[in-house]
Amino acid sequence: MQIKKFKAKTLREAIAEMKKEFGDEAIVLSTKVLDDFSDGIEQKMFEITASMDSEDSFETVEQIKKPETKAKDFQTEIKRMTEKIYGVASDTKKTKVDFNANKNVQTATKENPEVKKIKQYLIDKDVNEKIANAVANKLSQYSPLIDKSNKEDYIVSTLASMIPTSDFKLNTGSKPKVISLVGPTGVGKTTCIAKLAVISKILHNLNIGLISIDTYRLGALDQLKIFSEISNIDFLVAYQPSDIPKFMKKFKNKDIVFIDTVGRSQNNTKLLKSINDFLTQVKVDETYLVLNSTSDYKIMLDVAKKFKILDYDGLIFSKLDEAISYGNIVNLVSEIRTPIKYLTNGQVIPDDIIAADSEFIAKMIYTGKIN
Repeated sequence: MQIKKFKAKTLREAIAEMKKEFGDEAIVLSTKVLDDFSDGIEQKMFEITASMDSEDSFETVEQIKKPETKAKDFQTEIKRMTEKIYGVASDTKKTKVDFNANKNVQTATKENPEVKKIKQYLIDKDVNEKIANAVANKLSQYSPLIDKSNKEDYIVSTLASMIPTSDFKLNTGSKPKVISLVGPTGVGKTTCIAKLAVISKILHNLNIGLISIDTYRLGALDQLKIFSEISNIDFLVAYQPSDIPKFMKKFKNKDIVFIDTVGRSQNNTKLLKSINDFLTQVKVDETYLVLNSTSDYKIMLDVAKKFKILDYDGLIFSKLDEAISYGNIVNLVSEIRTPIKYLTNGQVIPDDIIAADSEFIAKMIYTGKIN
């Protein structure tokens, strides 16, 4: 077996290099996005770690990008590699991420001190025991393939398979895409919406509209008003639900309309429903729940469950720069099965926002570092 890394400016170029050397039978073990300074300037590079195995077929670009296929493909490839190299047939029932396989894990970790150490390390990073057990269970199966040089890659890839993410897509029709942000008080919704608006306008040259229904928090309107004037983005304030349809007519030629909502406690169902009174006045394409990454897991889970009344379909984890660990991110998404859209790591507009990537998040959890 031969393992090699291929690096290029685009994922397709890296794949082409891999196929050129290894052929169509290559197995993709992991993919990464790296910061490269080789030309004197910072740029993103894609790195693929691949191996040769004639018994398996090459992963497509779509499979690499899809979190739901990643776990299955990773397990299948490693299983076949184990059988080919060591002649050991793995139990196919164990190739799935089994969060309830505590008994098997405990046995494996007793027999394998290194795997036991990894499990404890993840728990120390605030990854819950159920997920740490699942990671340990997988690693114990592939222990013949793991050494110091690739241990981190295996752990990160395993964690990444448990973290769903999804990309932002612009509407192809004539109507603007409508995005609303919801969440508890103080999580940074308004700053986050400003970042997304500036990125959309300046970097992607899109026509942006802003609507705020946060007429309760002192200074919230002033914050967005000043921001909209500086960035030359049209901004309107809805004081009642009936304002929304009128504003959407004014914004009919926009590419994206962002709606900033008032922060509410997850325990006040009546006030949460009042937000819904505004949002149901227009077809909202995507609603993102903003969560403070420094929050206690029980609070985070309670917020996620109770805000479901607003039918959100994506997550934004804010204030990464204030957190001391990131294990609760995988704990939560493994529980509620909702994809992560963005991460924010500071107050600077628009710099401090990161499009969600499962490998990036998994490495952040493992290393305890944002970059």
